[in-house]
Amino acid sequence: MKQTEIKELSTAELQEKLGEIKKSYADLKMAHAISPLDNPIQLRAVRRTVARLATELTKREQ
Repeated sequence: MKQTEIKELSTAELQEKLGEIKKSYADLKMAHAISPLDNPIQLRAVRRTVARLATELTKREQ
């Protein structure tokens, strides 16, 4: 998810999206622990998306 897309979302949508992506990250991490993923780089991409969403929420709170 790009930063421009994140800025266009409302705060409620950001919180909802953050929950969804955190869940998908946990699922990916569990799947990778059981058997290696075809593309382990997607773990990094999802983790960075979580960070972008959390950062935008923090900016809006201030």
